Amino acid sequence: MKWSDLSDNWCPVARTLSLVGDRWTMLILRDCFLGLSRFEQFIASSGMTRHILADRLKRLVEAGVLERIAYTTTPKRFDYVLTEKGQELAPALLTLKDWGKKHMPVRRTTSA
Repeated sequence: MKWSDLSDNWCPVARTLSLVGDRWTMLILRDCFLGLSRFEQFIASSGMTRHILADRLKRLVEAGVLERIAYTTTPKRFDYVLTEKGQELAPALLTLKDWGKKHMPVRRTTSA
């Protein structure tokens, strides 16, 4: 079954993951919670390609997780901000962060 075919799947976990379950989308959401809101900021923070970012932002806006607000008209540029629906993902992201800090600590190599 394709992820895009899960809109009528009985499992809420599967339906949620079909929207936010890839690493790029989660990094966009992380950045939004950290106060980033602009296209170039997301690229600088995550290193994803412009094409992937544009696709993920479009999906999040269509799903009502982010809102697109114009801040210039020529050229058209937008801020992407969390909606109330998007802000409700905060506990899930905090849980992932806490789990990662506990179980996947940064391992620094020592210089010889």
